[in-house]
Amino acid sequence: MIKILHTADWHLGKRLQDFSRMEEQKLVLEEIIQIADEQDIDLVLLAGDIFDSFNPSHEAVELLYKTLRRLSKNGARPIIAISGNHDSTQFVEAPDPLAREMGIFFYSRYDSVIPTGKLDNGVEILHSASGFVEVKLPAHQAPIRIILAPYANEVLLKTYFGEEDREAAMRNLMEKKWNDLANKYCDSNGVNLFVGHFFFTKEGEKPEVEPESERPILHVGGTQALFTSNIPPQIQYAALGHLHRYHTVSKSPVPAVYSSSPLAYSFSEADQEKKVIIIHAEAQKPVTYEAKTLESGRPLYRKRFDNLAETLAWLEENPYCFVEVTYATEESIDAVTRKAIMKAHDGIVNLIPDILRVKGQESLSLKVEDLNKDMMSLFSMYYESEKGQTPNQALIEMFKEVISQD
Repeated sequence: MIKILHTADWHLGKRLQDFSRMEEQKLVLEEIIQIADEQDIDLVLLAGDIFDSFNPSHEAVELLYKTLRRLSKNGARPIIAISGNHDSTQFVEAPDPLAREMGIFFYSRYDSVIPTGKLDNGVEILHSASGFVEVKLPAHQAPIRIILAPYANEVLLKTYFGEEDREAAMRNLMEKKWNDLANKYCDSNGVNLFVGHFFFTKEGEKPEVEPESERPILHVGGTQALFTSNIPPQIQYAALGHLHRYHTVSKSPVPAVYSSSPLAYSFSEADQEKKVIIIHAEAQKPVTYEAKTLESGRPLYRKRFDNLAETLAWLEENPYCFVEVTYATEESIDAVTRKAIMKAHDGIVNLIPDILRVKGQESLSLKVEDLNKDMMSLFSMYYESEKGQTPNQALIEMFKEVISQD
């Protein structure tokens, strides 16, 4: 039995507006190391978005290297880390030759091939190809085959795979690539895994909403998401990164699982439990897996209040969190009330007034998805909220003329 830890979306260096999350990241990564040690993990999969930006800070880079050294038990426990859409492919792979000597393998470019051979720690790379590696652990007989699918945009994928047809769906392109690798390397005599950083959904089902803190993976090959059916049937477990909520996208033909980010990084993730996944794998058998809840870091909450006393009481009862406060009021939040709320808690990220309308009118309420609407639609929503009726054609034409001016 091989025990594997699946984690993703560390986003090292991530901030929550003006608030640094670095100390929380140190705590939660320490917790992940402890889980790996307590569970006697054989292999770690890190499924992309290692950093939060293409040019991470020195502190974020140092935290990564120190964490991976300890997570790898100084080279005794291999780590496979791929890049995500927040990562620079060049930056992620830069330390690979040195890290590889400790059993830490960074993979971010589809034209990269991990060198074969035996390392000093006893780990052996039996076979490798573009987008694939086969690992032999000294304590286990069955080799581990891993299809590697780091994020790459449509232009890079066509560069790597030689695809000329601009209308060809990326789903077809990737499915063919992965199936060719699986057919060549992934027979039933080993443990067959997939690690990828893409937006996956089950065909025919409504896609999961991408978190506010994520750069949406859109317009790739004319599609918005890959299907779990694109993953080869030989695969026993697909370790996914990109979506920040723990969930299993599908269980058939292969378990395809998002492990979640280790911390909540936006208020769209408020109240979520964060996880790492422990996978139990053997050749020729279905895998079993369990989610371990992470306890470190400040939780995020969205709270709505309509009086100052309740607001202050809740803030006093919940000191260790970040909170987005919506405050209902008939007018704007007065300076005294605002000062009292902000002084009561060091983790208030947003204080949003909810202006109540007179005569029973409802206030205009915008959702995140409304921000993708065009200016005309937003104007109509606003006008209806203010006047209780839709704007007439003359007003619409006047508004169009105004927004068309420089």
